[in-house]
Amino acid sequence: MSRHGFGGAPIGNLFQEVPEEQARATIDAAWDSGVRLFDTAPHYGLGLSERRLGAALEGRSGYVLSTKVGRLLVPAPSQGGRDDEGFDVSAELQRVWDFSGDGVRRSLEESLARLGLPSVDIALIHDPDDHLEQALAEAYPALAELRAQGVVKAIGVGMNQWQAPLRFVQETSIDVVMLAGRYTLLDQSGLPLLEECVRRGVRVLAAGVFNSGILATPRPSGTYNYQPAPAPLLEKATRIAEVCERHGVTLPQAAMAFPLCHPAVASVVLGARSPEEVTTNAALWSRPVPDEVWEELKSEGLLSSEGAG
Repeated sequence: MSRHGFGGAPIGNLFQEVPEEQARATIDAAWDSGVRLFDTAPHYGLGLSERRLGAALEGRSGYVLSTKVGRLLVPAPSQGGRDDEGFDVSAELQRVWDFSGDGVRRSLEESLARLGLPSVDIALIHDPDDHLEQALAEAYPALAELRAQGVVKAIGVGMNQWQAPLRFVQETSIDVVMLAGRYTLLDQSGLPLLEECVRRGVRVLAAGVFNSGILATPRPSGTYNYQPAPAPLLEKATRIAEVCERHGVTLPQAAMAFPLCHPAVASVVLGARSPEEVTTNAALWSRPVPDEVWEELKSEGLLSSEGAG
């Protein structure tokens, strides 16, 4: 598994349309930069991300592909509208939550059809926040059975919180957790989960490492967890950026490097909507971040003492 993965939400027209040619060029740029982990989900553009990613990976080998279960795509009762869950696509389909065993099997079967591929390597239970007990009691056993049958190689859960994934790690035999936004330069609240993953040999895929935007540029700005960044967090991010600059490091460079310092984290998954974004990120992740950065951030109280290093 490559240390840097490709997140497929942007090529599913997250927030704005990505032309077909641009989406393909973005995936190709990720491949050329050495990325061999690709993540997608039915949720991303009502299947658009899966279709685009599957077409781009056809005929290639040596990669790890993950998709997700928990949202079935069914025909929408009314046609002609636009998706209202953040993706610039026509709402000919709608998402229906389904964490039942049958729903999981159907979801994976339909994902393989959209991908045009015979299998995926990882299947993740996607955002079961409001369906946690059913996901544990029904979705997990169904995925465990598919793993035993060799339909998928690894199973897990993908969420924007750490408490529910911790239950999966403690109560099941999952292989992977995708944790979004809870182990970053600004938010290390997911440390209890990561420590348990180390103890139990569960790999973590760190996503949302820019906390939706505030850490994505050398000078902090924009959003935190998809909302306007509060002033205290902007101030903290600015102080982190200043420490980075003193060591010749940019804020996004440090944001990408930080999660990989933890032994639980196998890969950082980065979304991209253009080849330029991919090559910019690749240039940054190829530059090592000195240990002195983490040490100074800890001494300034800007990083958990249990964080990097």
